[in-house]
Amino acid sequence: MNNIVYPAKLDTLYQAIDNRQSQHDLPLIGISANFENGNSCIEHSYVISILQAGAIPVLLPVHNDIETLRKTIETLDGLMLTGGGDINPLYGNEEPLPPLGNIDAARDQFDFTLVKLAADRQIPIFGICRGHQIINMAFGGTNYQDIYSQHDQQLLKHSQSISREYGSHTVNVIPNTTLHAVLGTDSLIVNSYHHQAIKEVAPGFRVSATSPDGIVEAMEGMPGHRIFSVQWHPEKMAVRPDEQMMKLFYYFVDEATLFKKAKEIHRNSLIVDSHCDTPMKFTEGFNFGQRHENVKVDLPKMQEGREDAVFMVAYLHQDARDDESLQAATQKAVDILYQISEQVKQNGDQVGIAYTVDDLIYLKNAGKKAIFLAIENGYAIGKDLGNLTMFKDMGITYITLCHNGSNDICDSAKGEPEHNGLSPFGREVVKEMNRLGIIIDISHTSAKTVQDVLELSTAPIIASHSSARALCDHPRNLTDDQIKAIAAKGGVVQVCLYNWFLSKQPNPTILDAVAHINHIVQLVGIDHVGIGTDFDGDDTEKLTGCRAANEVINLTVELLRQGYTAEELHKLWGDNLLRVLNSVQN
Repeated sequence: MNNIVYPAKLDTLYQAIDNRQSQHDLPLIGISANFENGNSCIEHSYVISILQAGAIPVLLPVHNDIETLRKTIETLDGLMLTGGGDINPLYGNEEPLPPLGNIDAARDQFDFTLVKLAADRQIPIFGICRGHQIINMAFGGTNYQDIYSQHDQQLLKHSQSISREYGSHTVNVIPNTTLHAVLGTDSLIVNSYHHQAIKEVAPGFRVSATSPDGIVEAMEGMPGHRIFSVQWHPEKMAVRPDEQMMKLFYYFVDEATLFKKAKEIHRNSLIVDSHCDTPMKFTEGFNFGQRHENVKVDLPKMQEGREDAVFMVAYLHQDARDDESLQAATQKAVDILYQISEQVKQNGDQVGIAYTVDDLIYLKNAGKKAIFLAIENGYAIGKDLGNLTMFKDMGITYITLCHNGSNDICDSAKGEPEHNGLSPFGREVVKEMNRLGIIIDISHTSAKTVQDVLELSTAPIIASHSSARALCDHPRNLTDDQIKAIAAKGGVVQVCLYNWFLSKQPNPTILDAVAHINHIVQLVGIDHVGIGTDFDGDDTEKLTGCRAANEVINLTVELLRQGYTAEELHKLWGDNLLRVLNSVQN
């Protein structure tokens, strides 16, 4: 381990990026403007509240130039959606009712666009009154056009005549919510100035406060989204001053500050995902450069999540092992690798193939994303060691020795043992991979295979997408002893974000992934852990808080929240894996 020298060029890159960092440390908060008489404007108390909370407020004028809005959102660390007029019910597939007030089509489109752009980039969002309702509708919830004619309970008066600096009714804050933790109280007196409200809460969100008549007064999306919203106007009460209301702005600015730090980590690091199965999505007409709702890794999502590189695998389902089937498996791997290369060529202004650490550094400096080539399942090798030379010449960086089922190389973690670990041919494969400089990946292999590889390999090895069995007892996960042995060899364990490998409980979240990272760090240190998402391996498994490449920055946020340093996150997000790649290739 101590003899592995990491490329000096990476330090040079980090220093160059450090010199380009922003000169201020305060987060930048975008405030959505109102639109009145052809003018973009905002109530000054929104600005004062953000200033007092320790951030820089920026007014976002109403317009619908998408590319300009996209570039603007990229600069922000937080987004505040403000109050205003009624929302057009047609956005909720409803016809307008007589009590509907004035609506503004331009502002509706503007606000919905802001939410979409900010949410895709995981930017913290705070919605107030209309902003509360916009967020709900944007994420698939429904709203009342008019609570007084549509709500079936006896209602409080929700449109006060006294100044908004003072409250007019109470709300009940729900225990065990983020709002309750922020405010530290079960009830709160709030102002009230609305007749529209949330009807059905959007999927992925939960109610965090209600008024006595049952109106949803606050909701939140954590940990899936760093988004929260309130129906009242805390900005007017906060500047009175009201310290209880100011807590909302302090919390929001703290989240924006954390997100700003995460962006800096991603700007200064090489953010690498060691395993994705996206080529399984390469159907006719597919373009990796376009955003796809049913694909977890594409170039737009990599941009949004500030991810630099993915190891994209040619995955092979384990099938028959007669000569004809083995030849077909080898050809399929070649075809998939060709498809990946064609996708890169099609989008060459945005992405390139990386074969080495130096290639990745070059691409990042050029403002491009990087694709490393890999194979999942040594079934592709067949029984011919010469295929390893062919795959190496095609740019392969690692091969996962098997998948779900034994092959001619080794036994799998799934199924009955056939070779008691590595087969005689498998031992030759390990030696040849060492000679050629191809990383050996033991994810999916049996415990005996892992042991045999560790004893035989002269180079560090990886588990490209495996988690800790101590936290989730799944045969695909690694025991503490296996993790220690891989680390002792100088290798790394890349924590997998696949639901079934993180928790036996239903609906695991990003916090479960963080728990696996913490466990491995505590076990063997920060130098031997990374991230291998396994994105696009299964459409049905989506980890709350980190469901696709655009959400990987959420992991950085949560790890910063737990006290990880920038240097530690450099290692976790890429340096550890790239150290192994450099060592094996050299």
